[in-house]
Amino acid sequence: MPILIHTLRKFASTPAVYEIIVALRQDEIAGFRAQVEKRYPEILSKRLQIVEGGEHRQDSVASALAHIAADPQDIVLVHDAVRPLVTPEIIAHVIEAAHQYGAAIAGWPAVDTVKQVERTADGALIKATIPRASIVMAQTPQGFRYNILKQAFDDAVSDGFLGTDEASLIERAGLPVEVVMGAPRNIKITTPADMELAEFYLKTGS
Repeated sequence: MPILIHTLRKFASTPAVYEIIVALRQDEIAGFRAQVEKRYPEILSKRLQIVEGGEHRQDSVASALAHIAADPQDIVLVHDAVRPLVTPEIIAHVIEAAHQYGAAIAGWPAVDTVKQVERTADGALIKATIPRASIVMAQTPQGFRYNILKQAFDDAVSDGFLGTDEASLIERAGLPVEVVMGAPRNIKITTPADMELAEFYLKTGS
């Protein structure tokens, strides 16, 4: 089963989620739609749209935003397709915090010592040690009131700014972003080792 299907099932089973929009490469859209309709109809319990993504994460999210009709106070969640171990509790907490504060993300406290470095031709030199108490590792979902997120994206486009995540666009606008507790198992699958760990968690039902 594709990682994306595992991820979509989590949101399809969340009562508070009304609509799901997936951004894919153009040549993947028809095949993925057919696969969902044939093998995973439970995902169609929500209004499912599949749109063409872009070169960067920000481009893909902008494409999805362009295809929704939302009230200003509606909550938009942005989630990494390769985080299939997100829990219903994390999703619910991000939605609740986004309603309350306007912007919220899931995050997990840093457990490793964090060093600020200066890159050199030979590698890097440590410039400072950043206290772990002030560091969280950003996760998804990230949730926002629609009007706040749309304005932040419009401003970024106007200024030619490319952020690393949606929260960075909100921060740039000078608005607060609440952090709710994520989970150490809410990993982003980016390496073969991540895949092995995710398979273990999924097989054990943890």
